[in-house]
Amino acid sequence: MTPWQLRQASRALRAGGVIGYPTETVFGLGCDPLNLFAVKELLALKHRPMAKGLILIAAELHQLLPYIDINDSALLEKLETHRSHPTTWVVPARANTPTWLTGTHDSIAVRITTHPLAAALCSEFGGAIVSTSANPSGRPPAQTALIVRRYFGGRLDYLLPASRPASTKPSEIRELISDKVIRRI
Repeated sequence: MTPWQLRQASRALRAGGVIGYPTETVFGLGCDPLNLFAVKELLALKHRPMAKGLILIAAELHQLLPYIDINDSALLEKLETHRSHPTTWVVPARANTPTWLTGTHDSIAVRITTHPLAAALCSEFGGAIVSTSANPSGRPPAQTALIVRRYFGGRLDYLLPASRPASTKPSEIRELISDKVIRRI
């Protein structure tokens, strides 16, 4: 991937677009989490109800702080610590976090990404982005850019080209406070 491609993907996000990009697990769909129109477009592409909520990824903890309500330094350190496998954490959401991100929950799912392209995308964009697997509901997550194209055709505003992600399964999901596993890999 070139710096130009990264800038194009970031421009598409800022313009309210939905993009495809690689993560440390499978290819993801992403958009600006504060743009309701973009989130609705992403949900329509996936055939996913808003009530389920969404995952945010970030390159660094500070990009997640506007969305999460954690004042315990040990929990923040746990959130920031890289594990041997990608882990998405369910954490208390700030009261002003949009419901289109939290769904019917008072929590939000977040991950500090270890994938270099996904992290570079968040850095270029200047904040966290929505990250959900690149597949229509009920279909297997896309493992290649070609599969993303097959699923969504020209309906994405940009697709970051990349080699296959490191894993073929979505990230593990855990509750940050209790460490309870919600989805095992």
